[in-house]
Amino acid sequence: MSGINKVILIGHLGKDPELRILSDNVAVTSFPLATSEMINKNGIKTELTEWHNIVMWRGLAEAASKHLSKGKLVYLEGKLRTRAFNDKEGVKRYTTEIVAESFTKLGRHSDFEMDLDENITQTRATSLDNII
Repeated sequence: MSGINKVILIGHLGKDPELRILSDNVAVTSFPLATSEMINKNGIKTELTEWHNIVMWRGLAEAASKHLSKGKLVYLEGKLRTRAFNDKEGVKRYTTEIVAESFTKLGRHSDFEMDLDENITQTRATSLDNII
């Protein structure tokens, strides 16, 4: 029987997605995502925050770099992936990441009004450039 590797997270971006284009023209973006939960410790409610390393590939990476930014609330689905790499001193290290397969922006409508205003301004500027 095969196993299931499925991750579902809702959290806030810790920083803007960093889009990179690899040598074979494949887009990849990464960013930290914070998830929080309230725990009761000795009768005191405390917020516990966990940080996750998110990686997105190809078209999803490009969409994330255009539509997501630091602080935005996002729902994403993906899978856990652990990989090995050598650090600057040549020591083998391991990191576990969530390789996202889809995402959905969440939050209040007002959270995205600024994004819409920026997109309209960018579209108008591009249109004016084409006219001139």
